[in-house]
Amino acid sequence: QVQLVESGGGLVQAGGSLRLSCAASIRTFSMYGMGWFRQAPGKEREFVAAISLSASGTYYGDSVKGRFTISRDNAKNTLYLQMNNLKLEDTALYYCAAARVTPPSLTPLGYDYWGQGTQVTVSS
Repeated sequence: QVQLVESGGGLVQAGGSLRLSCAASIRTFSMYGMGWFRQAPGKEREFVAAISLSASGTYYGDSVKGRFTISRDNAKNTLYLQMNNLKLEDTALYYCAAARVTPPSLTPLGYDYWGQGTQVTVSS
């Protein structure tokens, strides 16, 4: 049974930083492409970032390029999202997801497993 558990969300002022983590209970974590998505109330789930198996490839949504960094530690079965210079519009529920295919998809349909999400709220 695959489980993904996000942590690190919270309330932060605009311009601040947060680091999200996603602990994966996948025996073969290094064989999964991983991604971060977010969903704000009343909006569709939005692609944030994705990373290939060995972290050789990273992909970002246009709205977060230059501010967010995705990384992974295959030895620890953990995915990260470093978020800097946060903006009000970054407020959302952030999900991590795992995909059996590589390179990882930029759409939610390309992922096989999802976490429950961690809330990020950016205040002015």
